[in-house]
Amino acid sequence: MAAGTVQADLVSPDSVSRLAGTTLVAGPQSNRPHAPLAVSPSECAVAAGPTTQSVYGQAWTAFLSATYQDAGATGAYTVNQVIGVFPDSEKTGAAFQTLTDGLTKCPSSTVTDQAGRTAKWAYTAHPPTEVAVAWTAAQDGAQDGGAQWACHHQARVKGTSLVQVAVCQAGDGQPTTAKLADELTGKVSG
Repeated sequence: MAAGTVQADLVSPDSVSRLAGTTLVAGPQSNRPHAPLAVSPSECAVAAGPTTQSVYGQAWTAFLSATYQDAGATGAYTVNQVIGVFPDSEKTGAAFQTLTDGLTKCPSSTVTDQAGRTAKWAYTAHPPTEVAVAWTAAQDGAQDGGAQWACHHQARVKGTSLVQVAVCQAGDGQPTTAKLADELTGKVSG
């Protein structure tokens, strides 16, 4: 990996494993945002797909999304890191504004996957600052040992980069999300 590239900025699976307190292995990566998700109501496209074209659009100059998952591949623990680099801070700010606006418009949604299965999600966003926002997406009815399955998210602006971190697990992933967002944002040159 060349220094100064989005790949070099990712926090390694070993480092994320230490933060999370569980063993994670590298999973899928993408060098472009996925298409918007099929979601109802449609104004929830950003909340349901914060790392998709719904937020990042086409104006980015570099993009990387990397997913790590529990070593047993059970889906019990998933971490996602996203770095989107834009040509200037104005475009970065516009993408961040799209994200924060989208989160405020959507308390809940139904997402339909490619196989036609649906899942209901409830979103709780914390008040954003000029450069950061945190929110939780909790899946309706998804329980694991009594704890609700949820994805804890943080997004931050650093220079011309919009970075996002998500930790999905049963239980409170917020502390790990905050530590990982700090580490990832610290590595990004902006």
